Amino acid sequence: MIDIRRTVLWVIFGFSLVLLWDKWQIHNGNKPLFAPGTAVTQTAAADAGSASASASALASGTSTPAGAHQTPAATAANNASATSSLPRERIDIDTDVFKLTFDGEGGSLVKADLSQFKDKANDQGLMDHLRSLILPGAYPAPVEKLGFNLMDDTAQHYYVAQTGLIGAGLPDHKTVMRWVPGERSLKAGENELKVRFESPDMGGVKLVKTYTLKRGAYDISVEHDIINTGRDAVTPQLYVQLVRDGQKFSNDPAFTSSFNGAAVYTDDKKYQKSDFSDIKKDKADFEKQANNGYVAMAQHYFASAWWFPAGVAHENFMDAKDVGVKTPDCCYRVGMVTSLPAIAPGSSQKTTAQLYVGPEEGKALEALTPGLDLVKDYGRLTILAKPLYWLLDHLHGYLGNWGWSIVALVVLLKMAFYWLNAKAYGSMAKMKAINPRIMEMRERLKDKPQEMQQEMMRIYREEKVNPMGGCLPIVIQIPVFIALYTVLSSSVEMSNAPWIGWITDLSAYDPYLILPILMTASSLLQTWLNPTPPDPIQAKMMWIMPLAFSFMFFTFPAGLVLYWLTNNLLSIAQQWVINRRLGVA
Repeated sequence: MIDIRRTVLWVIFGFSLVLLWDKWQIHNGNKPLFAPGTAVTQTAAADAGSASASASALASGTSTPAGAHQTPAATAANNASATSSLPRERIDIDTDVFKLTFDGEGGSLVKADLSQFKDKANDQGLMDHLRSLILPGAYPAPVEKLGFNLMDDTAQHYYVAQTGLIGAGLPDHKTVMRWVPGERSLKAGENELKVRFESPDMGGVKLVKTYTLKRGAYDISVEHDIINTGRDAVTPQLYVQLVRDGQKFSNDPAFTSSFNGAAVYTDDKKYQKSDFSDIKKDKADFEKQANNGYVAMAQHYFASAWWFPAGVAHENFMDAKDVGVKTPDCCYRVGMVTSLPAIAPGSSQKTTAQLYVGPEEGKALEALTPGLDLVKDYGRLTILAKPLYWLLDHLHGYLGNWGWSIVALVVLLKMAFYWLNAKAYGSMAKMKAINPRIMEMRERLKDKPQEMQQEMMRIYREEKVNPMGGCLPIVIQIPVFIALYTVLSSSVEMSNAPWIGWITDLSAYDPYLILPILMTASSLLQTWLNPTPPDPIQAKMMWIMPLAFSFMFFTFPAGLVLYWLTNNLLSIAQQWVINRRLGVA
């Protein structure tokens, strides 16, 4: 039994060291051990279906649907000829939550800064921060950059939202469109701002695209007004898509890895996510035909999504394509194509799509469209994590502070598991009481291992002690506390959320390392309260492990350290009471 426990401890310790090394490699800009670099193959084969044919046309900037007789080269030439006279311009738009840039090419959204979130990309590393504390002025803090850059189309980061029409020579996301002059910022007292683009007459069709931005909202209504200016009826298709590189912009805490990739949601198959490596290998599995749901790109803390009104039949697509930009690991696309009814000459057809670009705030996402809250991905423990987030959110509604809400939630969980913990700590207290007897026996029979094992089992039977009695109740609780850990590490609500005094951002590390130091002290105290293992090597390991883990807590977000510290302190209090009750020093 002791050998098994020793082996388990060594395995845990060894695995922890591997994970620590992996995080250190990532921190220094090297490739992770468990996720090799993803260089995108630039030529993905198109499927035979109409959605895939349409997606292939979109990749090259043409708009020839499946079965059309016009060649992509001819279509591109027509588009270039029809739009060459229009100047391509970029329009900067400000609201209370956004700083956006729209490109006249396609009237596409090509940059999105979320002004209420801090960009932590240039934050000081822990070592530089420690040096600046020791030698003030020698390592000046970087200038704080407000506004998290989610979308962009630079050489370093490509992430855009595009729409257009599929049909020979019709306006698409490569067509240069004219911005209809209007307000560039949301004025005080106004609740919405409209941004409008008009395409030239192409193939007898004119496309007017109108973005409606609302105060305090991250969802954007995008209205497409398709006007038939020709002599014949037209039956175009409308597509919406998100295109981005596969870079991971995330500061995940140790032992967590947020999902980074594309997703499709439908009522039938629910949330179907595919990471970029699967998309690159054409292994993405998702429902192609639907009349509900959405498509999305998700990452740590933030997401974007497109969806049509419920009941609009559409085809979903997801692939990796060369879209003509020189960005590392580019590009991946996810989108939807819907067929429009025939538009008679002189008539028009309006179709609206919804675009979301913003934080993964569960309650707000759930209110927008069914299943959108699932982009806040909790992995395999979703069934436990979602109720925990619901409870945490309700506690925040009462307390108004995310830090105290974390403390309150851990207290409630400890109360819920009080009797399980009491059983575990009682077993450990009995083990500690008989530990001197076990140590004496081991010394006396150290040259007789078989007899030692038999004597040890006899002592356990006489004292009615189960060596595993302190482990099983704790093992039962592990999934719950891992789920809570996942909730805290995935919740953008912790970003820039203060707790008390020096903790002004629960998603950043403690600037004065007070919480990690307290965490280390509490772990050592907990080790002292536990029974000393009979084996000397195992006993040393029990003291080394808290110190080894303490190095991770120095870089953990303050909210996670607060969670672990609260849990440790409550465990220590309960264990101390039980030890006193059983007369164990």
